Amino acid sequence: MDNNPVHSFHIPVMGLAFTVESPVKVASFGISSVISIMEDTLIEKMRGYYYQLRNEEYVPIPKTEDDYRAKRITDYLNLVNKIVKEKIEKLKESAFETGSDIVLYFEMLPNDSMLKQLYNKMLETDEGHTKEKLQNMLRNEIRPGSIDVNIMTKVDIDAHDKEGNIIEDGSVAVSAFRGYANSDLKGSSVVLSAGMNPRLYNYIERFNQFTTPQKGQFEKKIVIKVSDYRSALIQGKFLAKKGIWVSEFRIESGLNCGGHTFATDGYLLGPILEEFKTKKTELINELFTIYTKALATKEKEIPSEPPHLRLTVQGGIGTAEENKLLLDYYGMDGTGWGSPFLLVPEATTLDARSLELLSASKEEDVIVSHNSPLGIRFSYLKEVSGEIEKNERIEAGKPGSPCTEQMMLFNNEFPGKPLCTASISYQRKKLEQLKGENLSAEEYRKQSEKIMAKECLCLGLSNSAFIKNEMEPIKGNSLAVTVCTGPNIVYFSKIASLKEMVDHIYGRTNLLNPGYRPHFFINELKLYIDYLRDTVHEALNKLDDKSRKYYTSFCNNLLDGIAYYQQLAENAVIKTQGNMKPELIDAREQIFKIRQQL
Repeated sequence: MDNNPVHSFHIPVMGLAFTVESPVKVASFGISSVISIMEDTLIEKMRGYYYQLRNEEYVPIPKTEDDYRAKRITDYLNLVNKIVKEKIEKLKESAFETGSDIVLYFEMLPNDSMLKQLYNKMLETDEGHTKEKLQNMLRNEIRPGSIDVNIMTKVDIDAHDKEGNIIEDGSVAVSAFRGYANSDLKGSSVVLSAGMNPRLYNYIERFNQFTTPQKGQFEKKIVIKVSDYRSALIQGKFLAKKGIWVSEFRIESGLNCGGHTFATDGYLLGPILEEFKTKKTELINELFTIYTKALATKEKEIPSEPPHLRLTVQGGIGTAEENKLLLDYYGMDGTGWGSPFLLVPEATTLDARSLELLSASKEEDVIVSHNSPLGIRFSYLKEVSGEIEKNERIEAGKPGSPCTEQMMLFNNEFPGKPLCTASISYQRKKLEQLKGENLSAEEYRKQSEKIMAKECLCLGLSNSAFIKNEMEPIKGNSLAVTVCTGPNIVYFSKIASLKEMVDHIYGRTNLLNPGYRPHFFINELKLYIDYLRDTVHEALNKLDDKSRKYYTSFCNNLLDGIAYYQQLAENAVIKTQGNMKPELIDAREQIFKIRQQL
């Protein structure tokens, strides 16, 4: 991704499979998207699929091969890059005629882009020579979207050799990073999410392509997903001290997003963006000072001015007006649109049953669950095949999942090797332990339900690709699917074309369901109130002064956020869509009640 991407939005990483081949589908239209490179078995399966699709020899990279995870990732990314380059060349050679890809490329551009205006000028030109000249100019300006990758930094278990010794630099996140670093992708980014991992961040320092810009551009860029300004500053400074520049902070709503949710301490997205807006120059200058000192210590060339730093935002955006607010008022450099693209088969990979279920979903169908083995709340679509299969195993008295991928072995409660809390082994041991605690029947039920709620995400978030592309499942496993959509999806139901969704983002059409949809700031606020109410209820019988002080502060931060939104509404910065003002008043009253409980 260069400093001026073709589109003002990107498609964030979703699940493991949902965007695993998105660049193949959308990059040739200038749209950037993010591949998860955490699940190397899925990556290997996708390698086989695309080599066979292209009638090219597929040479498997077995797990017995040294550094197999990194090699699988490198080769898959190189293959995707090759496919995208071929599609771009084919697109450039196509005719400017109705239905062609080159016409679709330019029709999907935002109306205010210089390239779109040049395209419109070409359409209005009748003179043959001039028209051909303009068409050649347009062809020369065609650029692909970025092929970016995501690493969930906390999923970083060690790898061991046959003797049980830890393999140096062989952990999941580190080897995934190496796989990306060794790929031939240029100008792309690795998106680091889920917090700071010092081992991984220290490892980045070994790769020159992340530390030395050429003509103001990095060969490969670091993007960090953050939930607030403080997190951006801490992580940015940590890397700057190593001579590593963060090219983008990707701000994500703590709760109004898909997948794992990371709640702030009651700080809402609007005030968070306001802080980034007012402190962006300060942030850049502070990081640049640290960065240049590190470069001097390493005796590397020091740029005369800070490299470009983008701020983007994602999480629950649903209308062109909201998109415009983020770009114009908050000065964001781009936005991320995730869950709505799950309804776009031309952009994402979702099996037919899950797609139908998602399209028909209502508010009660998308929940913030405790289903993730990581112990982090997880936004989740109910009644997917993964949930059905999990419940069938529970009813049969065989809770838990086979643990073939072993990506989440973080629990050390029992002797021996760490376990995944979704595994058969862990749940069997934990339920047996629970029986010896002399709990009441009701308390035992609650505790056992929490244990058995955990399900395998390694497979659940991969299987849609196996079903959709008619590939063999991972050996010894079912094809049950988990869908980690965000709550914003309930306002969309149309299975849309790529052009329809892009036109919706830019305000040229409307894909929202009929009926009232609160502003996405309000939707996030409601999620925070629900989260606060649930956590306070769980803790109410064991509140001490420290936790009471924390929850009171949480309430006050939410109230400050409400006051901020009321001010925006008064100043007409936010269009007061229907019920917004009374919704803010109602939210404030709910928080007062929770605070009184404390």
